[in-house]
Amino acid sequence: MSVERSIAVRYLVSKRQVGLVTLISFISVVGVTIGVAALIVVLSVFNGFGGLVTSILVNFDPHLRIESPKQTDLRSYEPIVAYAQQQGEVAGLAPFALGKAVVVSHNLNRVINIKGIDPGRIASVSGLKEKMVLGKLDFGGRPRDGIVLGMTLSDRLGAIVGDTLAVVSLAGSEMSLLQLGQPVIRRFHVVGIYESDNKEYDSYYAFVGLGAAQTLFGMGKNISGVELRLKSLDESDDFKDLLAGRFGARYRVLTWYDLHRDLYSVMKIERWMAYIILCLIIGVASFNLLGSLTMSVIEKTRDIGILKSMGATNKCIVRIFMFEGIFVGIVGSLLGLGLGLFLVYLQSRFHLFPLDPTVYIIPAIPVQVHLIDVAVVTATAIGLCSLAALYPAKRAASLIPVEAIRWE
Repeated sequence: MSVERSIAVRYLVSKRQVGLVTLISFISVVGVTIGVAALIVVLSVFNGFGGLVTSILVNFDPHLRIESPKQTDLRSYEPIVAYAQQQGEVAGLAPFALGKAVVVSHNLNRVINIKGIDPGRIASVSGLKEKMVLGKLDFGGRPRDGIVLGMTLSDRLGAIVGDTLAVVSLAGSEMSLLQLGQPVIRRFHVVGIYESDNKEYDSYYAFVGLGAAQTLFGMGKNISGVELRLKSLDESDDFKDLLAGRFGARYRVLTWYDLHRDLYSVMKIERWMAYIILCLIIGVASFNLLGSLTMSVIEKTRDIGILKSMGATNKCIVRIFMFEGIFVGIVGSLLGLGLGLFLVYLQSRFHLFPLDPTVYIIPAIPVQVHLIDVAVVTATAIGLCSLAALYPAKRAASLIPVEAIRWE
């Protein structure tokens, strides 16, 4: 241990008596410990909920969605689909047709999204089949085309498997308002009900056969786009960049993250706000440290003068008090990490904060520790404590040896 470090430790922890300076330093360590522990726990909860949301969305959504600026048939997607398959990362693909419509049941109506899919291919890009809770994914054919509803939507419409719904397409609403044509109305037979654990899908999405959706929206043989599922979810962004770089503006490529960007943006803002607010706890502890080190400079004025008269340079004096701030940050960070990780372990193992399983899809608040969070929190705590020690260190270095020795 260097001379500066040994002196810093001796100043920080007085062996003779527990004075006011030592007490304030202890309070600073406790404050840093609480702040670090709170940050670890809160960020772990955000990670847990984020991971849960991602698993729900990814299990139901495709990894990539390719759309054309204008409606075209499947043949126009062959170049980009063929190029994607050549890369060896595509595990499945399926075309789809998407539009809005009004569904009517028992004098109740609701505007929803109707998505036309190919039941033979949908399993390769989506988890719709695994999410079926009633009925089956078999749309049949005319005169009674099948429709699959979300659990929440079917409850609000009062529709069960076997009921018949009237679906009014909004594609021809402009012409009907001008009395130049009739709105497209088709009847669908409820063949199944799914539950995706996603409120947006369960409340506002219904699935029909691809041909039925094309007829309902007057698309002819055109489709809205093609959905892909990759062998690895982690390759989504790189694969998107690859396709966008090769085909430019001819196609619009969206990842699963892009499809829910608003949701993840809100979660990101909440995460940053929680991080900033909880950093205030460490900030308060840093102010306590600044006060204790400033008082330590006053208390040790004669010692500082003696050190400088013995040849200690200004940089040496600065390092002594900077080491004190760093030691407080390191000790507080280690204790806070231990406490925070212990609480996270207790929550994941024993469910200290349970949730009502009849209301929520999980039995307890989820937690998940990321190594990057541990590193950032530790660096933040040590950085704030080091910053708090900067002013007292410079003040100590500015003392004149003769006046410091005569101080007492």
